[in-house]
Amino acid sequence: MADGLQLSVEKMRAEGVGEAAIASFEDAYRRLQAGERGTLPEAELQPADDLPDAARLPDDPDAARAALDRAVVVKLNGGLGTSMGMDRAKSLLEVKDGRTFLDLVAEQVLALRRHFDARLPLVLMNSFATREDSLAALARHDRLESDVPADFVQNKVPKLAEDDLEPVSWAQDPALEWAPPGHGDLYVALQTSGMLDTLLQHGYRWAFVSNSDNLGAVLEPRILAWIADRALPFVMEVADRTEADRKGGHVARHTDGGGLVLRELAQTPEEDLEAFQEIERHRFFNTNNLWVDLQALRGLLDARGGVLGLPMIVNRKTVDPSDKSSPAVVQLETAMGAAIDVFEGAQALRVPRARFLPVKTTDDLLPLRSDAYVLRDGGRVELARGRERAPLVELDSEYFKLIRDFDARFPAGPPSLREARRLAVAGDVTFGARVVCRGDVSIEGPRRIEDGAVLEGQRV
Repeated sequence: MADGLQLSVEKMRAEGVGEAAIASFEDAYRRLQAGERGTLPEAELQPADDLPDAARLPDDPDAARAALDRAVVVKLNGGLGTSMGMDRAKSLLEVKDGRTFLDLVAEQVLALRRHFDARLPLVLMNSFATREDSLAALARHDRLESDVPADFVQNKVPKLAEDDLEPVSWAQDPALEWAPPGHGDLYVALQTSGMLDTLLQHGYRWAFVSNSDNLGAVLEPRILAWIADRALPFVMEVADRTEADRKGGHVARHTDGGGLVLRELAQTPEEDLEAFQEIERHRFFNTNNLWVDLQALRGLLDARGGVLGLPMIVNRKTVDPSDKSSPAVVQLETAMGAAIDVFEGAQALRVPRARFLPVKTTDDLLPLRSDAYVLRDGGRVELARGRERAPLVELDSEYFKLIRDFDARFPAGPPSLREARRLAVAGDVTFGARVVCRGDVSIEGPRRIEDGAVLEGQRV
């Protein structure tokens, strides 16, 4: 065992990281040492065009009800909203009518339970940083408890010095010596935490997995019934790519065998970046809404000694992401959607874009908080009547990127965007109460928009 790998394993064991997670890290480390670049060249791929469409699936309420009682909703909830200046789980951010992401997720699950008279647990994959606050937030929802634990905790891996691939030391903040192994850790964490065996022992067969900040990702019983009927081991929901999705991971097929594969931007050789972004060629992007047959996962883990061997992503950063002069490091990561290349018989399913509603920046948050979206029964968030797509919002990051600055510039709440196509704000702009935006609106600061102002198709 190489020195860097030996030191990394010892560090992980000292930290109490589970053996399956260590084995997965060892597998990725050895592949990196052997020269694997973690890339998927365009020459090895072909477009994935003929995919089943969710809109054409049969509607069988009885089959859906039977399958739903053996299903579990898993939400990836390990991220702090650091990019927006938060220091707690992003899912605890208020998003609509005084509710947080987790509040609405809980309402969605409870509504499905009532309608189908199903068990349907809600389980979070937390990090150590998000666990306590998130569980406390869920505890406020009556009747949400189930017959399995409410969460399990994701693993972590050491950052490696770029020059010698030894685990990096950073006395200024030892926590920065560790990195999340990407959401591909889902499968390992299910195993190391004991959650996978617990779910199977309680009779659960299928997991619907999605990000906690994606309120469009509501478990769809018709999709579940289709999966159960066809005994599909793994399904990835994909949506049509637009110009806004040029850098998002897309699904394709291997040229040598026709099996499906997920390619992320970080896995694309520089010479293939143009082809990666050809949305007419690679038409479908990964929504990160996945369906996993837990029995199939258990069998695959057993057959592979606990190591799925997902395609590796080599992420090159600095040990302190906020300090570009700090030592260069390598982070070995995987994407959970990459399991489409591991499960024999895995499928991709085309779904409406409404099932992809993530919030990565305050540009995404403002339309959700506005009247461009409405809150329906059962915690469902939908576009307002008459809208086919969300308004495009472009806020000056210098003044709106951090949530505290964002909130300070909308002290009376968001403007009306129900009739807006685009809102672009440059400079320091504060919005008064009852502001209405219509059509394409561009605003330059510094300035304050007065109460009741109507901005329509103009530069103001």
